[in-house]
Amino acid sequence: MTGEVRFTKWGGRRHWECDLEPLGEDGHGLWLGGRAGISMRRGDGEMFPQLHDFVMLVPASGCWIASVNAPSAASSIAVYIDITDRPRIHDGVVHAVDLDLDVIRHWDGSVAVLDEDEFAEHQIRYGYPPEVIAEARATCDDLFTRLSAATQPFETEARRRLDAYLT
Repeated sequence: MTGEVRFTKWGGRRHWECDLEPLGEDGHGLWLGGRAGISMRRGDGEMFPQLHDFVMLVPASGCWIASVNAPSAASSIAVYIDITDRPRIHDGVVHAVDLDLDVIRHWDGSVAVLDEDEFAEHQIRYGYPPEVIAEARATCDDLFTRLSAATQPFETEARRRLDAYLT
């Protein structure tokens, strides 16, 4: 496992990439870590620095990838979950198609869904198949409920992984 993560958009367009540190696997999935200052690459090749430490979970099952952030003045977001196709690992690299929708939890505990307008637009523009739309919407709804209810692995397990990574 290299720790490299590559997100594309529907149709194979590059979205963003980063090189993270492999932290191990458990029943929840594959854990990766990223430190403040690492380079993140947008699909157009533009590089920008990561502003805070985080751990990423590529789930053992499910169509999403979660980032759990360390507290930082640079972000009001504690948990950020990208809705994707089923993530896969090929030659040590994590690949996933970002399906626009994101579920986030702020440090104050509020939960929100982002980019529903983009998701609706891209369904038409890129011709998302009905089953992809249904899976993305169901995943989004499920994750909204799970983040609102403070369930695992987004709580103590993610914080334990993050704390271990930072020490």
